[in-house]
Amino acid sequence: MHHPELHELAIAHIDCDAFYAAVEKRDRPELVDQPVVVGGATRGVVAACCYIARSYGIHSAMPMFKAMRLCPHAVVVPPDMTKYSTVGRQVRELMRVATPLVEPISIDEAFLDLTNTERAHHASPAVTLSRLARRIQEELGITVSIGLSYNKFLAKVASDLDKPRGFAVIGRAEATTFLAPKPVSLIWGVGAALKAKLAQRGIATIGDLQQLDEATLVRHYGVIGRRLASFAHGEDERTVEPVRPMKSISAETTFGSDLTGLADLERELWPLAEAVSRRLKRAERAATVVTLKLKTARFEILTRRVTLPAPTQLADQLWRTARHLLARETDGTAYRLIGVGGEGLVTALDADPGDLFDPARGAPAKVERVIDDLRERLGPDAITKGRSFGAEKRVAATRRLIDVDDADDD
Repeated sequence: MHHPELHELAIAHIDCDAFYAAVEKRDRPELVDQPVVVGGATRGVVAACCYIARSYGIHSAMPMFKAMRLCPHAVVVPPDMTKYSTVGRQVRELMRVATPLVEPISIDEAFLDLTNTERAHHASPAVTLSRLARRIQEELGITVSIGLSYNKFLAKVASDLDKPRGFAVIGRAEATTFLAPKPVSLIWGVGAALKAKLAQRGIATIGDLQQLDEATLVRHYGVIGRRLASFAHGEDERTVEPVRPMKSISAETTFGSDLTGLADLERELWPLAEAVSRRLKRAERAATVVTLKLKTARFEILTRRVTLPAPTQLADQLWRTARHLLARETDGTAYRLIGVGGEGLVTALDADPGDLFDPARGAPAKVERVIDDLRERLGPDAITKGRSFGAEKRVAATRRLIDVDDADDD
């Protein structure tokens, strides 16, 4: 690769290529040349798909029945978030060998700042990144695409230019001319609503934004006007932040057929509460707010939440709180999806305080720790609570673990 600024740039965005599907193909070589879709059954959605599947028009978040209509011979693989999280952490560990300044964006992507790393690696950031990509492929069996620039916005734009296995560069000298013909939607934060508002004023490309000063954009579009003005000219003052606070952890399930009764719905809550509890403990966080998510047969989404008297990591507490919220919503409405989440995360040191005047209140926490220890030593299926019996047979679609930034949108 030749670029006049190649060895001067140090801000990178690394994105794993079709991450979930790539991990599945790595573990099942017979799928290498097959269109692979990661997701649930016919009523679920596409969590991710490989590039072969994408050639048929399949994309993430597409209803599974539409995906199978586009590609009937696609191989559908149920998601394994535990496995994906493990590989994601392994990728991140290799990134931190290149630089300590790694800002995770989701399970499979991150920003890196390689400023002043030349002495440590005896190479420019560009060369170090190339070596990192090769190491990820050789050691983990997946590929990544890299964008290299002088700020985060352009690094992210660059990483999308040449997928898969891409390495694209956007330098200072070319930034404004490169951006000018691009649609305004390329700018982070410009969704359908803002895009429509901009179009009403004849602003369709970033070049159109470049013709307007910041004051005008702020006057018409508020605070985001400043971002429009700076990003349009290739300017982004955000730094790579190694630690990004996790805001929430959740899990959800799409059913094979609609459920209406409280007994059926509450059984689906338990494995989700356990999944959220497991993630909270792993992240050393506790939830101060429990959320319940429901999607009706008409695809209407209901979200209910309650603030806890004390932070918790316990699956039992999450389940009981979510069940209380659920009981209010089981009025005969048919639901196709249910989810449980923990929000308002705090340090685990504050989790599930005991009561000096009522020692029995600490019993559930002790029991759960014993269960956790048994599963750690003997496997996740070593012990199961009765309230979860039957749930697995009815779940015919996707169960996903999601923190606030988790996504496989590449």
